[in-house]
Amino acid sequence: MHPLNLIRVALRALQRNKLRAFLTMLGIIIGVAAVIAMVAIGQGSKQSIQEQLSSMGSNMITVQPASNNMGMPGGVRLGASSLQTLTLADVKALQKKSEFLGAVSPVSSTNGQAINGAKNWPTQLQGVSPDYFDIRKLILRDGIIFSDQNVAEAAKVCVLGQTVINNLFDPGVNPIGKIIRFGKIPLTVIGVLKVKGVSSFGQDQDDVILAPYTTVQKRILATIYFQSIYASSTSEATSDTATKEITEILRTSHRLRSDEDDDFSIRTMQELLNTLNSTSQLLTVLLTAIAGISLVIGGIGIMNIMYVSVTERTKEIGLRMSIGARGIDILMQFLIEAIVISVTGGLIGIGLGIVSSLLITALLSWPTLISESSIVLSFLVCAITGVFFGYYPALKASRLDPIEALRYE
Repeated sequence: MHPLNLIRVALRALQRNKLRAFLTMLGIIIGVAAVIAMVAIGQGSKQSIQEQLSSMGSNMITVQPASNNMGMPGGVRLGASSLQTLTLADVKALQKKSEFLGAVSPVSSTNGQAINGAKNWPTQLQGVSPDYFDIRKLILRDGIIFSDQNVAEAAKVCVLGQTVINNLFDPGVNPIGKIIRFGKIPLTVIGVLKVKGVSSFGQDQDDVILAPYTTVQKRILATIYFQSIYASSTSEATSDTATKEITEILRTSHRLRSDEDDDFSIRTMQELLNTLNSTSQLLTVLLTAIAGISLVIGGIGIMNIMYVSVTERTKEIGLRMSIGARGIDILMQFLIEAIVISVTGGLIGIGLGIVSSLLITALLSWPTLISESSIVLSFLVCAITGVFFGYYPALKASRLDPIEALRYE
């Protein structure tokens, strides 16, 4: 029989049982929509993480103090905030001896109350150098950043994040030139940072006050040590080389023997990105696998309904065979029915999956990224599901004995 005739016969058979055909498609529709939505959520979160980390500086390197267990009973490790191993001498050594670092900035930070008149706000004060703004990709919305001269003088100046401004100043008030207090120390506002929003870790990047590190060290913390050192490699490609270079310079600066562990730790944005990406990928695979179960259930539903269809139409099969239809014609007819159910359900599911992804972004503000590959893959899986689960019932129909089929009641 001509393929077009087989398709017409198959479609006519499905039209006779529209509701049953739709209910059979439902498993495929839900499965495909769930797979596309889950992949979109996974890809969207991955892209969002990459963008946020890039906005923080994709070639950023962080050095923090760490314990090498030397001289500590029982090998007890202390938290980074309790350790004091990074000094200005380390910063100067990195600036002078490194070939693969573009910028270096020490960081001294403390938490406390920022006060402006009757308003106050608990926030973090970070003491940094002017290079910190380049390393962290911080952009000024208004005003200026403090200079190297301000650092040398331990000047009482600061740059504010938008969250601090919102909580210390009335709407519409320009904070530039105003004096706020952090604890008992007055600070003159000379700059305002452009809004960066919440980071991938849920941290408000605008809830910060930046001041010269000498101001924080001398006037507030009374210490010569830094909580961390931020640096940026000359490019993303030299990040690993820069990390090795930092290790060599700091080991020399700290006069560590070859048998001693590092008393500092180094983290790069690439390491963090790889960790977050692998976690995101694992969750995407897990969610997609769970959603894919619906496709299997949908396929089983197709097989079940095709068996029912073969049983109901046994007499029709016998009649067609008696007037010349071959086994391959019967096989193709029922196989086409299964494929039509599967592919139609897949197309509806694709549309539903795309709409669901858009609604998730619109209503829940979750980042989603609809992947063309997931749509194509879902469509191919639907076609394969129709062939796989529809073949055996179709084969059973094609092998019926015409005489026995005509006698079937």
